Amino acid sequence: MAEQFLGFDLSTQQLKGIIVKSDLKLVHEAKVDFDADLAKYGIEKGVLTNPSEGEVFAPVAMFLEAIDLVLQRLKEQGADFSQVQGISGAGMQHGTVFWSKDAEGILGALDGGKTLLEQLGEPEKSGKGAFSHPFSPNWQDASTQEQCEKFDARLGTPEILAEATGSKAHHRFSGPQILRFHQKYPEAYKATARISLVSSFLASVFLGKVAPIDISDVCGANLWDIKAGRWNEDCLALAAGEEGIENLKSKLGDVPEDGGKSFGTISPYFVQRHGFPATAQVIAFTGDNPSTILALPLRSSDAIVSLGTSTTFLMSTPQYKPDPAYHFLNHPTTAGLYMFMLCYKNGGLARERIRDAINEHSSGTPKSWDLFNETALNTPALGQNKPESDPMRLGLYFPRPEIVPNVKEGTWRFLYKNDTLSPIAPEGAQGKTEDSSWPIPTADARAILESQFLSLRLRSESLVAPQGDLPPQPRRIYMVGGGAANSAIADLAGQVLGGSEGVFKLDIGGNACALGAAYKAAWGVQRKGNEKFEDFLEKRWVEKDFVKKVCEGYRKGVWERYGEALKGFDQVEKRAIEEKGEGKLDKENAGGRVR
Repeated sequence: MAEQFLGFDLSTQQLKGIIVKSDLKLVHEAKVDFDADLAKYGIEKGVLTNPSEGEVFAPVAMFLEAIDLVLQRLKEQGADFSQVQGISGAGMQHGTVFWSKDAEGILGALDGGKTLLEQLGEPEKSGKGAFSHPFSPNWQDASTQEQCEKFDARLGTPEILAEATGSKAHHRFSGPQILRFHQKYPEAYKATARISLVSSFLASVFLGKVAPIDISDVCGANLWDIKAGRWNEDCLALAAGEEGIENLKSKLGDVPEDGGKSFGTISPYFVQRHGFPATAQVIAFTGDNPSTILALPLRSSDAIVSLGTSTTFLMSTPQYKPDPAYHFLNHPTTAGLYMFMLCYKNGGLARERIRDAINEHSSGTPKSWDLFNETALNTPALGQNKPESDPMRLGLYFPRPEIVPNVKEGTWRFLYKNDTLSPIAPEGAQGKTEDSSWPIPTADARAILESQFLSLRLRSESLVAPQGDLPPQPRRIYMVGGGAANSAIADLAGQVLGGSEGVFKLDIGGNACALGAAYKAAWGVQRKGNEKFEDFLEKRWVEKDFVKKVCEGYRKGVWERYGEALKGFDQVEKRAIEEKGEGKLDKENAGGRVR
């Protein structure tokens, strides 16, 4: 009988479950859409909100009901759970779940004749409740500004906090969220025996006891000292308050270093109710962004560029060089590697605005990318017809407030020459300008793509390694998301960022997180000795099924010119900060993938 592996993705708006075989081929897939299937919880786009306090949260009971429902749907498709030998999962990062003192007893004594909701989520029926608080704060929550300021100040500066925990304080991060929960609900905090992240909550249900937090997902909390490999006691003391550090440590539990560790065998509940084998292993569940990079054998210096409404840049690197502008996490499977993550609010919307302006200006087809692409590719790099004498065109395009850099919405256009910036077509300029040095909107087509990729290069250049005889740059660039289908965007990514082996379109549908989780389950169960995840996956992963090379990456001479532009681009960002910088943490702090 062929072994199978089950992977989950618990995101804001849905729970997805997929099953792969030992050769990693997908055999079954099902999902529960919260708005469509569980609207009775009063949610919209998967969450409840309290706008007066900036709170965004979800009912934990909804998650429980979704687990039974997604398993039922997999079974209806013909899934045979008796073949499943390993289970893992991904959870939206930064969400927290608060378990009661009765939780472990309830989890360990679940009755296969009843639903999870009946036993864990409805204390009025069971007489006991598994949760000290019925809701899980969501990654969109913006209620913790006061707590974030305390976290940033606790170690001295945001830079020192980022050095220790991988990130400055963010509204959604679990440390500030726990501090606020402690302050707002002191009695519920005292009644809390354990605190899970969304990923470890999901693992706990399948394990039948509270599962440890994963070595990568724990880095999204502002509580874990990444280099020391232990809880940061200064940050713990802040979140713990008068109850003390040891009390909070006991609530959080230990964090195993091995990302492929089996937490044990599956709960008897799932054996009885759904027919899983009693030997099925529960492998560490991780966060959604870490799980995404496990959906392909991503090697050191490989990068994933996700081009949706927002822009996300993910890279695996042995370098640990944290900064308040981005995030570092432990790699979810491979000791000695880190996961580098950049998150931008402005992505597709900014590009679309310029596309529409060009179509309107030149009587192009509305919403069509043809004219935008043609204009971008026919414009010389950095707008320089004569690189030896013409100034460089450098701009920023932020229709929404941005967090990298942390500024309000605005548009900036500069000419850069001899280490000097000259403003051109000041902010607010619309339509056509006769200034030949920067014709609006046509010059903006290439300038916005260069701007977005220069920002990625500026922040990642110290993390990549030389590629053979080529200078330090990514080995491969994998494009995902809606913008990945655009040939001009991919071409500019290669020109600016490089990529010694080229630029590739990665097509794994909407399954990246769940696939990464299923692959992680397979590796955790089947690995031989110290076999690395990347080696395990590469032996089984069929690249041609998911990856297509779309263009060359590194182009000698062109890549070097963009390197020369970085100093000027850095000056442009600093000018934007001077003019429109946010004095405090951004209220939204959107992070990671578009969930």
